[in-house]
Amino acid sequence: MQPGVELIVVDGASPDNTPEVMEQYLSRYPEIRYYREQENSGVDKDYDKAVSYAAGEYCWLMTDDDLLRPNAIKHVLNVLEGLPDLVVVNAEVRNSNFSCVLQERRWPIVEDKQYEAGQIGEFFRATGSNLSFIGAVVIRRELWLARDRASYYGTLFIHFGVIFQHTPLEKVYAIAEPLIVIRYGNAMWTPRSFEIWMFKWPRLVWSFDDFSESDKQCVCDLEPWRNRMRLLNMRATGEYSSVEFYKFISSGLSGIGWLAAYLIAILPASLVNLYFIVHFVRANQTYSIAWYDLLRSNNATGLNRWIVKIVRLTEYDKWAQSLSQQSSKENIK
Repeated sequence: MQPGVELIVVDGASPDNTPEVMEQYLSRYPEIRYYREQENSGVDKDYDKAVSYAAGEYCWLMTDDDLLRPNAIKHVLNVLEGLPDLVVVNAEVRNSNFSCVLQERRWPIVEDKQYEAGQIGEFFRATGSNLSFIGAVVIRRELWLARDRASYYGTLFIHFGVIFQHTPLEKVYAIAEPLIVIRYGNAMWTPRSFEIWMFKWPRLVWSFDDFSESDKQCVCDLEPWRNRMRLLNMRATGEYSSVEFYKFISSGLSGIGWLAAYLIAILPASLVNLYFIVHFVRANQTYSIAWYDLLRSNNATGLNRWIVKIVRLTEYDKWAQSLSQQSSKENIK
């Protein structure tokens, strides 16, 4: 453990063996403080509790399945000597077993940058998408506790609400070097991805009055579910079906729009998956998160993966191993 740094673990009444696992660490590392809650209050409230339990001046909000790179904490501590309100940390994205890099820099900047209060619009445009990931946030604890948090319980992005609510932060430092390795495809909300990225996230982004429509548009569309190509892609990856159509969007559409969204929802998903694979192959698109989403989907048939293997043999080997391991875990579950 880094001197002067504590680790706060909040257990939202998990039904597994987390208490037993934590007991082993607590006996060896006095810097760790473990709080087991009587009930699961939801991810937003539990993050809020973690900040309130902390004793440090700053809190790095961290997920439970991603990794820190060597010297990441030391790097952040050096930046904190400048006393910013917030530090935004960059990340590298890897597959679920960390064997393949999907995105070298989640946030495509190559130099550190600082934002002052008068640059709030620029800050929002530049960092909004990156800040959908809570692990990117290192925030001054006093500032967090002084701002409205309860209004953002249930959004799944409490940190975003705390950061961008009125009044603007005065000093923000952005670290270009990826200090976190994100384990992609392992998020607790993967089965709810349609609701989250089509509704919850856009609704939150567009709720802030301090930013113009063009600022918000740089982060995400107001109603991305109206984009038919997005629906097609989510059909290919298994995130969109007739269930999502009737539950979330059928009442908001009419005429041709309703019919198009319905037809996409009932298209043979494996064929839509194949369509995108062929499109990516023809476009000679390098392996990325989009590729990974297609190939790890249950809609990726043996034929679909065989096509990729024949065309992209060298690059496919690591992917096949990763996807096979993930499939085995899902079958065990």
